[in-house]
Amino acid sequence: MLDIMVFLNKLNHNIDGLKVPYDIFHMNELHDYLDVRFDYVLWLSDNDSGKLYLCNYPFLFDAHAKLKLLETDQSLQMQNAMQNAAQQAAFAALFSPTQMVALNQFLVLNVTRDHIIEDTLRELRAVNPSDLKKPLKIKFCGEEAEDAGGVTKEFFMLLLRGILDPKYGMFKEYEETRAIWFSENPFEESNVYFLIGMICGLAIYNFTIIDVPFPLALYKKLLNEVVGLSDLKELSPLMANSLKALLEYQNDDLQDIFCLSFDINRDIWGEIVTVELKPNGSNIPVTQDNKQEYVTLYVDYIFRKSVENQYNAFHEGFMKVCGGRVLLLFHSQELMAIVVGNENYDWHALEEAAEYKNGYKSSDPTIRYFWEVLQEMSLEDKKKFLLFLTGTYRIPIQGMKAIKITIQPTNDDKFLPVAHTCFNLLDLPRYKTKERLKYKLMQAIQQTEGFSLV
Repeated sequence: MLDIMVFLNKLNHNIDGLKVPYDIFHMNELHDYLDVRFDYVLWLSDNDSGKLYLCNYPFLFDAHAKLKLLETDQSLQMQNAMQNAAQQAAFAALFSPTQMVALNQFLVLNVTRDHIIEDTLRELRAVNPSDLKKPLKIKFCGEEAEDAGGVTKEFFMLLLRGILDPKYGMFKEYEETRAIWFSENPFEESNVYFLIGMICGLAIYNFTIIDVPFPLALYKKLLNEVVGLSDLKELSPLMANSLKALLEYQNDDLQDIFCLSFDINRDIWGEIVTVELKPNGSNIPVTQDNKQEYVTLYVDYIFRKSVENQYNAFHEGFMKVCGGRVLLLFHSQELMAIVVGNENYDWHALEEAAEYKNGYKSSDPTIRYFWEVLQEMSLEDKKKFLLFLTGTYRIPIQGMKAIKITIQPTNDDKFLPVAHTCFNLLDLPRYKTKERLKYKLMQAIQQTEGFSLV
């Protein structure tokens, strides 16, 4: 039965996208009857026995189960990294007994806000590859806060904001969709893309949602899935629709109407350059007989050929951190959701999953004011609150119930609410009126950068 499901799942994937949503194959009840983590550990250590492991049928696992598997893999990898570091320290101490060998259980990056890109690249260049498997800790020079997760979130936000700045010319932004793709003619060398791949891998490995507007095609390429014309629409709907119109046109005057040959015009630093899609392509007209080949070569040029060196460097850096069998368990849309989260907001689910402590309870007047104010906010202000609370305006793959906000009271209502982004913990003073709570909360959510000890 499972092998029949494998066959059906393969049929569901084609170059034009999925025939039915991938989550139709999920068996959400699996983790009620099976410890998927135990199945994963056995699967990792047994490649050829022919035994039945459900990890050989990953399309059955829903997002909750796959996150458990990713957490299990992370724990195993980090445990191995720590054991290797301890062995190296013991070995060094054996030959240098008078020297104290420091053993750090974390991958620590020391950066400044003013030079965050240069500092990060410098730090990562010096990292021992085995240390990449350790939990990440960020230290902003001159700031006193200890990183329990919140500093890391802001680090990724600021770093990626800088890297995606057009002045570096590393990625091209498509105006229609605001999505980005690798620049065909970057200012930077390919080793910088290697380091960016490492950064994206570290974000996944440390379960930190990052805001990078890559299309689904990137995650398909990372997982060796087929990239086709449907993926081009995520970059440029106009371009994709034009190629689709070409494929659908059946009249004999195609050459006269479209006037195409096997080449493509590209803007290279302000100069229009003609690139041939195949040898002597400029002299080969597109006809009814070869139009499918033209579209295939066009899409391949955009997603592969034109950016091959840049993508290969990115891929190598990404796999340096995230390589392993665990990625085989993910569909591209699932991997994308783990990296960037989603915007499927359900503010009632956030309230239903909320917890209260140190005197607050759901019926407390201040708590009722708080939820009323939040529900009445504009979507833009709600997203600001989410950024204030969690360090990102996007939500985990499991939905808003996974955020699990905790609210505790403080007595002096002269102060603003304070968010501890490491723990999704909100210090909410006991404001006496709804109007005062709204005024203070709106002030607080405008302040979402920088860390200090409260």
